[in-house]
Amino acid sequence: MRINKFILSLGLFLMCFFLFSQDKKVSHDFELEIGTEYRYFLDEGQFNGQKQHFPSLSIQPEYAIDWNDGEESLNAAAFFRLDVDDPRTHWDIRELYYQKSKDNWEFNVGLKKVFWGVIESSHLVDIINQTDAVESFDGEQKLGQPMAQFVLTTNKIGTFNFFYLPYHRKRTFSGEKGRFRFPIVIDKDDIGYESNAEEWHQDFAFRWSHYFGAFDIGVSHFYGTGREPLFMFDTTGNINAFYPIINQTGLDLQATHNAFLWKLESIYRNADAQDFLAFAAGLEYTFSNIDGNGLDIGLLGEYLYDERDELALNAFQNDVFFGSRIAFNDTQDTSILLGGIADLESSSKIFSIEASRRFGSSWTAEIETRLFSSIDTNEFILTNFKDDSFFKLSISRFF
Repeated sequence: MRINKFILSLGLFLMCFFLFSQDKKVSHDFELEIGTEYRYFLDEGQFNGQKQHFPSLSIQPEYAIDWNDGEESLNAAAFFRLDVDDPRTHWDIRELYYQKSKDNWEFNVGLKKVFWGVIESSHLVDIINQTDAVESFDGEQKLGQPMAQFVLTTNKIGTFNFFYLPYHRKRTFSGEKGRFRFPIVIDKDDIGYESNAEEWHQDFAFRWSHYFGAFDIGVSHFYGTGREPLFMFDTTGNINAFYPIINQTGLDLQATHNAFLWKLESIYRNADAQDFLAFAAGLEYTFSNIDGNGLDIGLLGEYLYDERDELALNAFQNDVFFGSRIAFNDTQDTSILLGGIADLESSSKIFSIEASRRFGSSWTAEIETRLFSSIDTNEFILTNFKDDSFFKLSISRFF
C-alpha cells in the first residue's frame, strides 16, 4: 500500500508541475494496447494447487506530452493484468517521469525503466529496475523504479549517467495456483531487508559508456538494496530470505566486426552474505539479405558462469547457450528467436521459441514456448520448475 501512495503522490506532483510550467505549445501522444494471453503447461504441477491453463487479459496505456520545443516532457506508461493466479493479477506504473533536455545534458525524475546489457540469454549488469517475476520467465519485464537521473553526454569522453534511487520495490512470486514457484508459496511481504531502513534505504548508481571505433563499452556501479532476494533453506525446507545491501560493479562490452558481434557482460558483487563473480560472453554472426529477399539469419553462441552456487536465484552457473535469430524484414515485421541452454556439469537443458508477427495495422500475435529437459535433481532452482514446460499465445490490439 505504501508504494501505491508513493506513486500517487509522485504522479500528482508531476501533473501539478506540468500545469504550472506549461506556457507554450504542447504536443500529445497516446497509445493503448489491449491483449489476451493463454498459457498452457504441458504437465501437471508437482506442487498442490498448481493449474495447467492460464487465460489472462492485459491493458497497457502509454501517454507522452512535451512542450518548450520538445525540451520538456511528461511520460507515462501503465500495465494491468488479470490472471487465474492471484499474484499475477497485478498493476504497475511502468513509467511516470518528467524529463528536461538541454544541449548535452538530460534530467529525469519519477518512475522510469532503464536497461543495461548486450547478452541475449542473461542480463547480468541490468540492476536498476526490479524484475516483474510473475509476468515473464526470462526476467525481461521490469517494474517502474522511482529515481532521479542526470545524464551528461560528451563527444570525447563518453556519456555519464548518475542515479539516485530513493525506494526499493519487492519482487512478486507466483501464488498457489501459479507455476515457476517453490514448494512453499512465497508472499513478497514475508521477505525482509538487511537494512533497518527497509525499502527506504537510499541507493545510488553510476554508469559511464563510450565507443572506440568498433567497440562499445559500459562501466557501472550500484550501491544499495539488491534487486534479488537471497534464499536459504534449512533442513526442514523452511525458507529464510531477505534483500541484502550490495555493491555491484559491472562491465558490458560489444565489438562489431563485419557480420560479427562479440559480446561480454561481467559483474562483481560484494555483500556481507556473499561475494561473487559472474560473466557471460558470446558472439553473433548474421547472414544478411539471403537470396536478396530481405531475410536475415543470425547465429548466436554464449557462455554463462556464476560463482554463487546455492545462493543464486538463477540457474545459469556453468552453461552454454546456442540460438538463431530470424528476421524476415517484411511489412508484417515477422521474427523468430530459437534457443537452447545446456548445463555443462549436468544433463539439464532449456529450449525456447519466441515468434511475433503483425496483422494489419493494429494487431500483433506472439508465441512463446519453454521446454525443460532432463533437469538434474541437484539443480537448486530448476528442480522446482522441471514440470513447468509451457506454450503461450498472445494477441494484442493497438489503438
